[in-house]
Amino acid sequence: MEDFEREVYGRIPKNVPKVTWSVAETREIKVGDVPVVEKVYRGKVDNSACPSIEVNISMTLGTPKDAPKPVPVLMMFTFSFGGGRFGPPGFRPPVPPAHALLIKAGWGYATISPASIQADDGKGLTRGIIGLTNLGQPRKPDDWGSLRAWGWGASRGLDALETDPAVDSKRVGIEGVSRYGKAALVTMAFDPRFAAALVGSSGEGGAKLHRRNFGEAVENLTGSGEYHWMAGNFLKYGAAEAKFGSLNAGDLPVDSHQLIALCAPRLTFISYGIPEKGDAKWLDQRGSFMAAIAAGPVYRLLGAKDLGRTDDYAAEQLPEVKQGLLDGALAWRQHDGGHTDGPNIEHFIHWASEHWKQIPPSPPPK
Repeated sequence: MEDFEREVYGRIPKNVPKVTWSVAETREIKVGDVPVVEKVYRGKVDNSACPSIEVNISMTLGTPKDAPKPVPVLMMFTFSFGGGRFGPPGFRPPVPPAHALLIKAGWGYATISPASIQADDGKGLTRGIIGLTNLGQPRKPDDWGSLRAWGWGASRGLDALETDPAVDSKRVGIEGVSRYGKAALVTMAFDPRFAAALVGSSGEGGAKLHRRNFGEAVENLTGSGEYHWMAGNFLKYGAAEAKFGSLNAGDLPVDSHQLIALCAPRLTFISYGIPEKGDAKWLDQRGSFMAAIAAGPVYRLLGAKDLGRTDDYAAEQLPEVKQGLLDGALAWRQHDGGHTDGPNIEHFIHWASEHWKQIPPSPPPK
């Protein structure tokens, strides 16, 4: 964990301001045929030390209205386009939508906006929660990047969910796709309160092996469009110039199988689509599968079942598309869709629900 904080994702500073949550709106809606209570949460971050920077975290929670007891919740990082819209004009969620599947299964859903926590660009590093904590000044080399900041925001969202009597706080999962798939895995690794993760098409910086020379690479993460995701110290591993030591992925002290292992023995579902439908080869589905296999010994050490693939040959042979390895606490499934985890949502729900049947539900908060 120390190596990941110092060299890869960055540290959360000790002086990060506190968040005060409030429910801005409560409404009753229907998701499918099920009555749902939806609450709009606002997390105001204390900016008294730097009033020019405001951070207000946006999160929405939906739970079945007539649930007899607290329900599991899947918190989802959501692409936000401002103005309260979670998608571009004309955007429609995939069919069947995750919200409907979760509610139908007796779960709740929470959507949290990463953009309300930290901007997804380098110029934003002096704004958002990173900029607020640094009083508008540039960050230090081992300070957090956006992936870690989004994870911090999700953890603060979990703080709020733990106080809601409709939520079973022992069964809150975290989900994301693409860059937010990376963030979901980072969140899960660093916050042991999250009970499950659905890591969608995460690629480099997520479940893909850094040291595997295929597809998206360290040099992509250290480039101008993505460097803000990572700690400043990480940039030296993608620098070809001698003055930076000409370090590369082979010099990293850790790799992604260890990030997955930090989630053990909790439920971790690695999801990908297929290149033919838009889940590009550079995401390196095979490299992520190899990382999941390499994380297996820690799951077994902690008494949980892994993927059941432990030899080098198996690591090179991806399971058939739609052939999920879903028997253990560590799971893998490649669906036949594109750059989304939509086709795996129902499999994730069933898989997690089966595992959680043996865990007593948490009592409602006082």
